[in-house]
Amino acid sequence: MQSKAGNAQQLGSGRCPLCDWRSAALYNGAMPELPEVETVARGVDRRLRGDRIVQVWFGNRPQSFKNPPARQAKGLAGRAILAVHRAGKHIVFELGAAADAASKRGGLRETSLRQKNEPEAQWIVHLGMTGRLLVTAPDVPVAPHTHARLALASGSELRFQDPRRFGRLEFRDLGSGGVAFEAPGAEPLSIGAREFAELFQERRMPIKAALLNQTLLAGVGNIYADESLFEAGIRPRRRTNRLNAAELERLRLALRRILNDAIRLGGSSVSDYVDAGGERGFFQLEHCVYQRTGEPCRRCQTPIRRIELAGRGTHYCPQCQR
Repeated sequence: MQSKAGNAQQLGSGRCPLCDWRSAALYNGAMPELPEVETVARGVDRRLRGDRIVQVWFGNRPQSFKNPPARQAKGLAGRAILAVHRAGKHIVFELGAAADAASKRGGLRETSLRQKNEPEAQWIVHLGMTGRLLVTAPDVPVAPHTHARLALASGSELRFQDPRRFGRLEFRDLGSGGVAFEAPGAEPLSIGAREFAELFQERRMPIKAALLNQTLLAGVGNIYADESLFEAGIRPRRRTNRLNAAELERLRLALRRILNDAIRLGGSSVSDYVDAGGERGFFQLEHCVYQRTGEPCRRCQTPIRRIELAGRGTHYCPQCQR
């Protein structure tokens, strides 16, 4: 912990602090979907909004950095965290001016006022399969597979851990012509009926595959595609161009209800995902089809079936879904 901000170094290792009372664990051990990413983003925002990044460390093991870690470390150091939010399956940190740049423009007070509505940079985190964000005390032992550590003015640390190293980290400087990050597809929680129908009516592909296509809808994954199709009474193999307007609207509303319910219950802990307080989510208790192969349907008692579709295990009720 002796390196200066902007330098990369090999990080230490120790026991995982998920159960330590000093840590706020933000973890998803499987591919996170919209509700889990939303839960993580809200948890980080609640703890770090208004804080400032003092020092930055990156490990030297291979990681899917969108730009070099040295550049990210230099860009992050001194930045104020204005807000943290979700965009699709990504967590976006909206960052103010670096402290040294602020002083050159006439002091921190003036810049602080301007920063409220004008982020100058972004740090974009994709958790991948096993990525986790931890807001923790600095004296908590550094867990294995920790690839980034941000020391904050409040005394806390933000740590990015990723055992399988499928996560992605990217820094964007918006003040030098950079473009703000946007999710590639439409937002499932706010998309309107007409726009939703237009996404699918001209395509000829299984509706389950279409729901997983992030360029169409951003954030929907395997769990919530299966559960929403069950809620809407639509089989996952149905072709998108064969669904009528009423069926598509039923699916849109079902998707919104399922996602909002999952967010309210803290996501699905089907692996070792926990929320910002280290608690497991509860939506897995509400699953009607996902990973319930052979179990009776909660509505009609017909055994749930599992098929392979779009390279993913897909679960449905042959009686309730048509």
